[in-house]
Amino acid sequence: MEAGLQKQKRMKCFICNQAETVAGSSSVLFERGHLHLTIQAVPVRVCPDCKEAYVEESVAANLLRQAGELARAGTKVEVCDYMQAEEGI
Repeated sequence: MEAGLQKQKRMKCFICNQAETVAGSSSVLFERGHLHLTIQAVPVRVCPDCKEAYVEESVAANLLRQAGELARAGTKVEVCDYMQAEEGI
């Protein structure tokens, strides 16, 4: 299973309601003011039919932390890979 995805019960897609999601990866785009940030290789659950992607709560929290750190550092445009949160953070 993809890093960052906890073992979970089956999940049916909320958008198309046709298929169960599978482990995968995706890119997430953040835009705020002059900040344009793309984080690649984010662990997600993807619907094989409609391609809708879902992130787990812990992954979403880590994405927001990562984006906040880059924004505070004055980053304007960045493309980077997802970084797994360290234990205890």
